[in-house]
Amino acid sequence: MKTFEYIRPATIAEAIAAAAHPGASYLAAGTNIVDLMKGNVLRPGRLVDVTRLPGLDSIDHLDDGAVRIGALVSNADLAYDTEFARRFPSVAEALLSGASAQLRNAATVGGNLLQRTRCAYFYDPASACNKRSPGAGCDAHGGENRQHAILGWSEACIATQPSDFCVPLAALGAIVEIEGANGRREVPLEALHRLPEQSPERDTVLEPGELIVAVRLPAEAAAFAPHARYLKVRDRTSYAFAIVSAAAHLRMDGGRIAEARIALGGVAHKPWRAFEAEAALAGATPGRDAYTRAAEAALAAARPSGDNAFKIELARRIIVRALALAAAGTPDRMPALPASPFAISTGASVHV
Repeated sequence: MKTFEYIRPATIAEAIAAAAHPGASYLAAGTNIVDLMKGNVLRPGRLVDVTRLPGLDSIDHLDDGAVRIGALVSNADLAYDTEFARRFPSVAEALLSGASAQLRNAATVGGNLLQRTRCAYFYDPASACNKRSPGAGCDAHGGENRQHAILGWSEACIATQPSDFCVPLAALGAIVEIEGANGRREVPLEALHRLPEQSPERDTVLEPGELIVAVRLPAEAAAFAPHARYLKVRDRTSYAFAIVSAAAHLRMDGGRIAEARIALGGVAHKPWRAFEAEAALAGATPGRDAYTRAAEAALAAARPSGDNAFKIELARRIIVRALALAAAGTPDRMPALPASPFAISTGASVHV
């Protein structure tokens, strides 16, 4: 591991100033960046430890009905917050499907948003990877790529964004609050992550030194709570990254779908908001025909990036299944196997 400077600032302003230094990275729980440093994938010259910054570790239910989640709130604390899980059940389900209890207890909301791809070529310093070394090439093209992108990829990079948490957040219109040298700004979660194009080394729109301080879910997102599900297909029904996942939310009115919110995970360099599928469902009668039309619309632009054409059909089927589960209603209790297609309807009392 490369020798690095370690700084523990006392304020957000001090953290931003320290992280603006070339080669600096923020450190919170370290569940991703420390592994990358050990493998010489990332070699920061300075680590700015933000774990002791004040005011970033609370879940605040605001007067206007929105909820504001500090960037240092742990994944476990958010998933098991009773009021949060009741109002945003798909987000809680995604969090509980994403990692073991030990990791959920340590990992933070802000860190979850910024975790790096799990592409094996990115993790292997001996492989060519434009994300790790711009201009080096991409060994994933023509390599082992069954889990790589089917939407929005480029010749420079076919990696996918691995977060479960981000998928329902994107569907529900979450807002990311960011502090930087030029003050505070807000970015929709759906716009936080970038497509690779010719600069895959840039995962997000964050500028050097900028710090995520909170994520905010608007009050209207809670209207989907009665019909909200997150579904995730992985190589094993355990704490594995998604091959394909889907967050489906419906707002019903008089037996019809008044509004739908859908996003996909495991298919692109960012959580993929399926706007075309949402439009296809507006005013539709719930049923397999409507769900199939929505799935076709969501995947109309999909194309294989290698040996992964199966993911296109898998994504269609996951959308149909997730919509059917959402239409049937959010279960009163969190499934015993959160987000699994094999889940039974009884489990933890998180939604109660």
